Amino acid sequence: MRRIAIQGYKGCFHEQAARLFYGDTPLDIVECDTFEDLFRSMQEDRADAAVMAIENTVSGGLIHNFELLRNAGVQVKGEVYIRIQQNLLVLPGQELKDIKEVRTHYMAINQTRPWFEHNAPWIRLTESEDTAKSAAEIASGGERGVGAVASALAAQLYGMQILASGIETYKQNFTRFLIMDPSLSVARKEIDKAILCFTLPHKPGSLAQILTILSFYDMNLTRIQSLPIPGRQWQYFFYADIHFSDYRRYRQALSAVRPLIEDFQILGEYHSAL
Repeated sequence: MRRIAIQGYKGCFHEQAARLFYGDTPLDIVECDTFEDLFRSMQEDRADAAVMAIENTVSGGLIHNFELLRNAGVQVKGEVYIRIQQNLLVLPGQELKDIKEVRTHYMAINQTRPWFEHNAPWIRLTESEDTAKSAAEIASGGERGVGAVASALAAQLYGMQILASGIETYKQNFTRFLIMDPSLSVARKEIDKAILCFTLPHKPGSLAQILTILSFYDMNLTRIQSLPIPGRQWQYFFYADIHFSDYRRYRQALSAVRPLIEDFQILGEYHSAL
């Protein structure tokens, strides 16, 4: 059984992503309060692997997680995308008119507020620590008149009724999760994506030069993110996702840009989920 660390509680979207990636493999879900604790759980041998959200099509990148990944010294071995479908969960036997308060994570509130304003303006939306934890606490406390916004998996785990499904505003709402599992071995012929981290000399055109070289080698830059380097004025770490069809050309591209960049790290090479 694989011990998989997630940020959040059983029934959250992190667990849904883990189960989608690992399929029929038995999993022991290790709940972590923060993303920092997620990495600690691996370092302290409380978990064998971890699943971590890195970006969302509506809210963008989880900026701090790029830095955590760079400092952790672990390699990304895979990725998975899931559609974020938010649902209104309540204890069985209630109707919408019975619900006076809904508790959920602030991001879930942001994603569903228009639905409540249109369909149930009397409901008070209250921020909580986690979507699935809200459902678990309502279920364990037998609280009627109170709902949670969470996943269908949370409803199944905690015996909640889905009063309304798919209440998120944007239906094209996907989150990308990274898989950090030292036991996974990815065959070279299957590798078609990499996450790179590097810094550049502080001079005009340095980034454009790198992008031109990557383009020459047919590298598809699917994402680039910059983060300031503490203590180094106006200098940045760049995090780049590179998608490619030829591993040999990818290595040639790295050789070509390597003399032009600094603090270079490969954070993962793996098979793309798209």
